[in-house]
Amino acid sequence: MVLRIERDGERGVALVVLDRPTRLNAIDLETAGELTSLWRELRYDESVRAVVLTGAGTRAFCTGIDRGVEVPQPPSPYAIDDPLLRIGPKANDLWKPVVAAVEGMACGGAFYLLGEAEFVVASREATFFDPHTTYGMVSAYEAIAMAQRMPFGEVARMALMGTAERVSAERAYAVGLVSEVTEPGGAVAAALRAAAVIAGYPTEAVQGTVRAVWAAKEAARTQAMAQAPALIALGNLPPDRQAELFRARGGGGEPRVR
Repeated sequence: MVLRIERDGERGVALVVLDRPTRLNAIDLETAGELTSLWRELRYDESVRAVVLTGAGTRAFCTGIDRGVEVPQPPSPYAIDDPLLRIGPKANDLWKPVVAAVEGMACGGAFYLLGEAEFVVASREATFFDPHTTYGMVSAYEAIAMAQRMPFGEVARMALMGTAERVSAERAYAVGLVSEVTEPGGAVAAALRAAAVIAGYPTEAVQGTVRAVWAAKEAARTQAMAQAPALIALGNLPPDRQAELFRARGGGGEPRVR
């Protein structure tokens, strides 16, 4: 198991932890499968009325897909196999509220998860960035997810600046990505407090509210995501060239934090 789940039946809250700290909680195929299974399981668990999602340790919430994962792709530019498309709660028809607690880095594929949380709590030391363009990849699904939460210019800057720049927790709070900033090490506790409050309310009303909030933006999100496969297939460099760029930047300087 690469997920750790702690259920608090008294408060009706589950804590879900991405438990790969030595890999900065990057998602491999096993982790992706476990996330999909867990969200679908929680649909039927009446003892869980709210969920907190976080990463083990303080270095990273999640750094996206594990660089060691190989995913064969179809030859058509109109199709793409992405193992991260099913890792989020909404992708698995879970409408119980999910609060994300971020310590350390959240980047790249982490936005598949942050984009499907109801809101995000972050430590003051948390940073957010999108490395795709740096390594010759199109930021499509990630940018679309963040465009539901951040102003256009902020999303465009983060996606285009790649590894050269990181968004601080304070900046993320200012632009609406983060709803609460805590002291270092305090994100999970703050998220659990919020989740316990929500779990204490009638679950039918809570889930109906979650659906209503998502309905306000779902049409635009669906249309945008339909274009993503072709944009990725046409714009991504070949995998060997991506790997070459990744290795070449291994000793790069510190990114600017804003």
